[in-house]
Amino acid sequence: MGTLSIVATPIGNLEDITLRALRTLKECDVIYAEDTRVISKLLARYEIKKPLQRLDAATENKKTKEILERLEAGKHVVFVSDAGTPGISDPGARLVRAVREHSHILKNVGITIEAIPGASALTAALSIAGVDSTEFTFFGFLPHKKGRQTALKKIATSEIPVVLYESPHRILRLLKELETVEVSRVTIARELTKVHEEVVSGTPSELLAHFSSHPDTVRGEFVVIVTS
Repeated sequence: MGTLSIVATPIGNLEDITLRALRTLKECDVIYAEDTRVISKLLARYEIKKPLQRLDAATENKKTKEILERLEAGKHVVFVSDAGTPGISDPGARLVRAVREHSHILKNVGITIEAIPGASALTAALSIAGVDSTEFTFFGFLPHKKGRQTALKKIATSEIPVVLYESPHRILRLLKELETVEVSRVTIARELTKVHEEVVSGTPSELLAHFSSHPDTVRGEFVVIVTS
């Protein structure tokens, strides 16, 4: 039967794509992407032309049935998120779970699910942060409202590094909150692998002052590592 390939794509620099990922994109029958406009730039860079379908967080459940039909017909389906590894604070987990459950119900159905590993903002940030990452907790994106304060308290009392993602619209708010819960040290990695890549460390107050005085740097995706 068919194959579902979960393919990691660059988080910024388009050269950060593996040879296996490029081969998979060239050989597949169809690509499902969180945003077809984003993957189109990567495909154009490497002169790959394939049918594209959108599958984002809002359409993941709906498109899963369509993908199952393709897999049962023996097709090779690729899924990519906007950047990095699908399923890590990105769509993909529900799709994979549904395909696995479907394969379990229809015993010996023969559908293969494969990981095509590659870039991840999580591991990239840890590799250049200079913190002990023998153990760490990953929070992804914090809740905007309900449960946010509870999460912040867990972060403040954690005995191991805590890694989370934040958007440019909320990074200053997060630093103020970390200051309030008395976190002692934070490392922020911004625009990883891009021209304006930046990694800064300090207390929440120091980082708040840094980004407040350089508003042009409050853009892109932020990886925040808390080591209280």
